[in-house]
Amino acid sequence: MGMLRNVGTIGSLTMVSRIAGLARDMIFARVLGANEATDAFLQAFILPNVFRRLFAEGAFSAAFVPMFSRRVREGDEAGDDGHEAAAEFSNDVLSVFLPALIVLVAIAEIAMPGIIWLWSPEWRGDAGQLAFATDLARITFPYIALISLVTLFTGMLNSVSRFAPGASFPIILNLVLIAALLGGEYWMGRGGELRDAVYLAAFGVSAGGVLQLLWLYFWTRASGFRPSLQLPRVTPQVKRLCWIALPAAVGAGAYQINTILQVYFLNDLEGSNITYMNYADRLNQLPLGIIGIALATAILPALSRHIAANEHDGASKVQSDAIELGMLLTLPAAVAMAICGVPFVTIFFEGGRLTSEDARIAGEVLVALVMGLPAYVGVRVLVPGFYARSDTRTPVYAATAALVFFVAFNLAFLHCFGVVGVAAASAVGAWINCTILYAILVARNHYRMPAPLLGRLARQVLAAAVMGVALWFLRDLFTSWYGGNVFERVVALGALTLAGGAIYFAVAFLAGAIDRATFRKFMKKRAAS
Repeated sequence: MGMLRNVGTIGSLTMVSRIAGLARDMIFARVLGANEATDAFLQAFILPNVFRRLFAEGAFSAAFVPMFSRRVREGDEAGDDGHEAAAEFSNDVLSVFLPALIVLVAIAEIAMPGIIWLWSPEWRGDAGQLAFATDLARITFPYIALISLVTLFTGMLNSVSRFAPGASFPIILNLVLIAALLGGEYWMGRGGELRDAVYLAAFGVSAGGVLQLLWLYFWTRASGFRPSLQLPRVTPQVKRLCWIALPAAVGAGAYQINTILQVYFLNDLEGSNITYMNYADRLNQLPLGIIGIALATAILPALSRHIAANEHDGASKVQSDAIELGMLLTLPAAVAMAICGVPFVTIFFEGGRLTSEDARIAGEVLVALVMGLPAYVGVRVLVPGFYARSDTRTPVYAATAALVFFVAFNLAFLHCFGVVGVAAASAVGAWINCTILYAILVARNHYRMPAPLLGRLARQVLAAAVMGVALWFLRDLFTSWYGGNVFERVVALGALTLAGGAIYFAVAFLAGAIDRATFRKFMKKRAAS
């Protein structure tokens, strides 16, 4: 039940973060709306996040966490202080990691006008918009260095099963951005321009990164580690880390190239499509972040321990539990948002400077996007099965196949299907990625879903389908409430989510979609705690 506890810790804090992020985007929608200025800000915000996922969360974590965990475990088993050997390794990594980040930021700041010009075909004839977008990107890009150091400290803490600090740091950025947006609204209320408010939000990104770094540094020291700056030391273990991380960076690069190309394709369309995709993805990211990221973070150390001890059954059990729990929670979320995409976007975002037409378009994007939600979570759960075996190359193939499909589809049909087509291509690509990952695990005899699990997954699909039919009829009863006052929106949202959740879990429990033995163990453990 350790994984369930860890997933609960990570998931609950991630839920708070996602809710704060949702609140941030609700305020963003009302304060700034959907226009070229919001597209420029979101593009600038995406850029450091692409590099963060490429170098920090993806490649670095995949290589660092198993190596760091191994040093902690080996030191403890030998009767020594495992923290000491692991801390020395982390300081060696930091001595190389930090200068590399500084160089990356410096190069990007110099090259930023060219980057934005290449990335934004729709704005190439507007020198003022290009200069504005470049300014925003230069302001936000240092966030990559700050958040990469945060990732280093998070990996250290996760390796000693301290998941809460790493799961909670995104809350800080959301709170800082909310304060910046409210400050922008106050400024515009006193005669300031919309672009001034966007500049303030951009500065909020870097300020939030500083606070996040201070937060993780405090908890790292509180856990007995003493990160320190020293001259770069390229030790054999640091070299091994780089050799493992390099193919992971290539693999993560396929995901991030997808993001970069998505922005490029959206910029090639008329309208505020980056902003529409952002609002849709915010709702899509709620279950993905709470479930997918929590599971991926929790199972990587557990899988690493079982695989290092050559415990194949234990590793398979961890993988199966993660898949079952992930799908149990993801399937109803995906079906609910597919049926109620436009109502949900209207409830959360319409108002202020965001019109009902903006909400309708973003809602249609959400419907297309969530069709891939179970696959997105599946990828998050399956990839640790490779990373725990220090195999960071294999996910490259799956991610590249998904990327090839995404690019080919948009080159052929971009102007036929518009922003909804871009979202649908991302969803189909996720299913291609997930299918290939699972097929490779099976082919290598690393993991195969047992028959009882397949049976419960089929019953989960049945329960989600029954819930979807009920929501289809219930949805139209509250049409006039979705864009109403706060009370009406809360009632409409509560009716849809509570009814959908009650129907899904009732059918799932009665149909045997939930492993009742595991459920009883979990409830007994909770009662005893």
